[in-house]
Amino acid sequence: MFVLFEDAGKFLAGRILSETDASLQVELDSGKRVKVKAAHALLKFEKPAPAELMAAGQQLSADIDLDLAWEFASDEEFGFAELAREYFSADASKPASPQEQAAALFRLYDAPHYFRRAGKGRFKKAPPEILQQALAAIEKKKQITAQIAAWADELGRGQCPAPIREQLYKILFKPDKNSAEYKAVVDASRATHTAPLDLLQKAGAIASPYQFHWKRFLFENFPKGTRFPELQAPPVKDELPLAEVQAFSIDDSSTTEIDDAMSVQGLGSGTITLGVHIAAPGLAVLPGSPIDAVGRARMSTVYMPGYKLTMLPDEVVQAYTLQEGRNCPALSLYLTLDEATLEITASSTRLEQVPIVSNLRHDALDNVFNEAFFDAAQASAPADVQWGVELTFLHRLAKHLKAQREIVRGKPENFNRPDYSFKLDNPSGQEPQGDEIVRISTRQRGAPLDLIVAEVMILTNSTWGQWLAEHGVPGIYRSQASLAPGVKVRMGTKALPHAGMGVKSYTWATSPLRRYTDLVNQWQIIAVTRHGRSAALAAPFKPKDADLFSVISCFDGLYSAYNGFQSSIERYWTLKYLQQNGITELTATSFKDNLVRADELPLVLPALGAQGLPRGARVRVKLGAIDEITLDISGAVIERLDDTATPADADATEENGEDDEDLAAGPISIAVDLSEPEAEQAATPAAG
Repeated sequence: MFVLFEDAGKFLAGRILSETDASLQVELDSGKRVKVKAAHALLKFEKPAPAELMAAGQQLSADIDLDLAWEFASDEEFGFAELAREYFSADASKPASPQEQAAALFRLYDAPHYFRRAGKGRFKKAPPEILQQALAAIEKKKQITAQIAAWADELGRGQCPAPIREQLYKILFKPDKNSAEYKAVVDASRATHTAPLDLLQKAGAIASPYQFHWKRFLFENFPKGTRFPELQAPPVKDELPLAEVQAFSIDDSSTTEIDDAMSVQGLGSGTITLGVHIAAPGLAVLPGSPIDAVGRARMSTVYMPGYKLTMLPDEVVQAYTLQEGRNCPALSLYLTLDEATLEITASSTRLEQVPIVSNLRHDALDNVFNEAFFDAAQASAPADVQWGVELTFLHRLAKHLKAQREIVRGKPENFNRPDYSFKLDNPSGQEPQGDEIVRISTRQRGAPLDLIVAEVMILTNSTWGQWLAEHGVPGIYRSQASLAPGVKVRMGTKALPHAGMGVKSYTWATSPLRRYTDLVNQWQIIAVTRHGRSAALAAPFKPKDADLFSVISCFDGLYSAYNGFQSSIERYWTLKYLQQNGITELTATSFKDNLVRADELPLVLPALGAQGLPRGARVRVKLGAIDEITLDISGAVIERLDDTATPADADATEENGEDDEDLAAGPISIAVDLSEPEAEQAATPAAG
C-alpha cells in the first residue's frame, strides 16, 4: 500500500511500512524513512508506483480547466477526491483514479484564488466577486511582469524608457522596491552584468553629470520643488528711533542678503562706540507665520558656484536687507571701548532704524584694503580714503580680538590654505547647466576685510549669547568642549564654551536672512531687549522648549546636507576646470594615507606612490581619468619636489582639524539591491 502526503508545503508519496491510528511509517523512493501524521496522509493507493502517480498527477493537473472546475465544485466545503470524481468520472457514482485524485489535489492547491484551503485536502470555492477581483489582479500582474521584461530589454539595448527616466532619482536613492520601474532596472542589471548606475548612464537616463548631482540634491532636499509660495513681507510696525550713526556693510558682490553692518563713533576722543547692526526681520516675521514656515522648512540659504537657493523669497529679503541709501530696521549691539587699550567697558542692545551709507564689496576692495594699506595707516590716518579711518581702527581691533581668543584657545589659528572662489560664465543668473566656463581664483584666509567682519561677528555672537544666558532666555548655541582630536562642535540650548573659537559661549545671531537659527535667536534677543529681566516669560521659546530642540535637530541635518552638496558641486567644477584648461599634472602636498591636496586648487585625490610619504611632503602628480558622476579622479606621484633630507613641515598641512572635510570622492551609495528576488519568481508550494 502506498500513500500521498503533505510535508512542509510539499507533496510526497511512498510505501507504507506500518500504520497506527496517529501516524504512518513511510519509505520514500530514495530509501529514506519518514514518520507521517495520520492527518497529513491525503490519499492511499495500491497502484501505480509512487513516482508514476506523482508524474501522472502533475501532467493531468496542467490540463484541468480551473473555470470549469470552479463551476463543478460544490458551494459547500469539499475534498479533492470529490472534485476529481465530478471533473473526471463519467459515472458520478464511481471514484476517480488515484492519478486523477492527485491531479485534482495539485491543481486545487496551486489555485488559491479559485479555491481557499479549509483543512488538509479540504477546500471551499471562492465567491464570484472575490474570484473576479483575484483574476483581475493576476492579469494585472502578468501585464506588469511583461512590462518589466520589456523595459529591462530596452535598458539592455541602451535605451531608457520614459517612466524610468522620470523616476530615476527615486529608483536610485529612495526606491519603491515593488515598483515595475525599479524591478526593470534590477533585472536589466542582472541580465547585462552591469552596475545599475553604469547601466542607466549607458541608456541615456542621466542627461548630464551636473544635472545628476543637482537633481539628486533637489530630490532629496526639495522634493516639492524650489519655488516659493506667494508671500508678502509684513511691515515693521514698531516706531523705531533713528540711530545717529553712519553704517556700512562688507560683503561679496554676489551677496543680496545683507545681514550685518558696522559703525564707528568717537575716533580720536579716547572712547570708541562700535555699532554692530543686524537686519531685523524678526520684528515683522513672527513665529508661526507663513514666512516663518518657509524659513523653517529650508533652514538656510544653499550656496553653490553660480547660483543659490535663498532661505526666504527675494521680495521678503529685499524688505529687510541692509541696503545702502535706506534707513533699515535693525537690532544693534553697541560696544564702548577704550581707544588706547581696546578694552570693552560697556555694551547695550537697541531696536532702531539705522542709516546704511555704503555696501562695500570685499572682492572689489581687497586690493585697496590690504595689509600694506593698514600698515601705512598706523603711521598716517588715511583720511582721503572713504571709510579708511574706520576700517583702520576695525582692523586694529580685529587683530586684538583674534589675539585674545588665541590666548584662550591655547594656540594660534592657522590660515595656511587659501579660500577659493568660483565664477561661472553664466550671465543669465539662472540654474547652471554644467558646461559653463569656470574660473577659480584664490584669496588668502584672514584677508584684512575678512578678518574685520569675522572678528566683529564673533564678538557680537559671543556677547549676545552671554546676554541671553544672563537673562535666563534659551538660545541656539554652538559649543566645543576642547580642541582634543575627535571633539566636535555641537549645537544646543545652553551657553557653553567654544574651545575652537576661544569664547565663553557662541550663538548664531548675525545672519537672520540666511540662517533660520539666527532668526530664532533674534526673536529671543528682541524679547530681552523689550522685556529685560522678565524676558523669559515673553520670549517665543521657553527653557527646555521641545520646539527649540526640534529646530536644532532639523537645522543640523539640513545644514550638513547643504554643506555636503556645496562641497561636492565645487568638486565637480574643479574637475571641469581641469578639463577646460587641459591640466594633466599639478603640484600637491601629502597629508593623509595615500591622499594629496593640490597646492593651487580645492582638490584632494588619491595618488599612487604617496603612501608612506611624510605629512607635508610636496610632490608633482600626473592626473588620471575623471569620472564626473562619482566626482572621482586619481593620480600618480611622478616627482618629489622638496628636499627629502629635510623633514616635511607637518604643521603646514594642519588646519584646525579640517583635513577630513574635503577628502577624495568615492563610490556613490545607491539603494538598488541586485540580491532582490527576480520579478518572475513565485512563492508557491511545489510537488516533490
